[in-house]
Amino acid sequence: MKTRVGILGYGNLGRGVECAVSKTSDMELVAVFTRRDPESVKIVSDGVKVDNVANIEEYKDKIDVLIICGGSATDLPKQTPVYAKMFNVIDSFDTHARIPEHFANVDAAAKEGGHIGIISVGWDPGMFSLQRAYANAILPNGKDYTFWGRGVSQGHSDAIRRIPGVKDAKQYTVPVPAALEKVRNGENPELTTREKHTRECYVVLEDGADAEAVRQAIVTMPNYFADYDTTVNFISEEELKANHSGIPHGGQVIRTGSTGWNNENKHVIEYSLKLDSNPEFTSSVLIAYARAAVKLSAEGQTGCKTVFDIAPKYLMDISEADMRAHLL
Repeated sequence: MKTRVGILGYGNLGRGVECAVSKTSDMELVAVFTRRDPESVKIVSDGVKVDNVANIEEYKDKIDVLIICGGSATDLPKQTPVYAKMFNVIDSFDTHARIPEHFANVDAAAKEGGHIGIISVGWDPGMFSLQRAYANAILPNGKDYTFWGRGVSQGHSDAIRRIPGVKDAKQYTVPVPAALEKVRNGENPELTTREKHTRECYVVLEDGADAEAVRQAIVTMPNYFADYDTTVNFISEEELKANHSGIPHGGQVIRTGSTGWNNENKHVIEYSLKLDSNPEFTSSVLIAYARAAVKLSAEGQTGCKTVFDIAPKYLMDISEADMRAHLL
């Protein structure tokens, strides 16, 4: 019997989850839930209901796992605890500083409802988190480095679009090559924010906008650009659509360490991602952990989990014997 999946939210991430479910042999999409008028939401999958989120409780016995595709700023802190009382749930909450608080809220709600909630699933937090954990366990005498990009930062792009005079914009986070080289060489550098990443902005101006005023508003923006070397490129709307319409991303998690009685042997562990589509890759991670949630629930487990709590066998659509035969 296939795992019955529900999707809450149909933006870039929700559309990615719909596609990822279609590529599995052990899952089927039952419904997509939206705060919008369901008639206005057109999905790709045939025969799948689009329903208003107000009716979601009617699906308690029709869905095995609900994948929540809202934003971390305001949606997930409210939604995940609420729906963990009704369903096994997965989210991609990525506000690192608030993960302990979010975990506690989801844990209480999931235990109250008798369900599993897996939070902060994606590539960072998520896959990058696992690599940091494994590398720290293996090389306790070492140092962690995380680089993001080259990739589109959706939050930073949105911040630029809110500046008066800006019609549209995309912002790329880019690792500094010299910093990456020092880390990979095992030099263990102390790097400032400015030394690790630069920011590239591609901006379409409204007619009559003051380009220099927009440039200054960007490069001096606190919490977003002021601490980085930032390049602002003004381009046409056609060029933005032609060259910057995708949502690529990626990065590296690196741990450098040493072994030996006198720490004479140096080691570098690196995990790297290069993603054509940030939301589609994140969706693929969500699907794997949705599979795990259903398996854990079937074992009678309840409460909140993170990627640290879940053994790889729960993520797979193959038997443990096949894993040992082909992956070990």
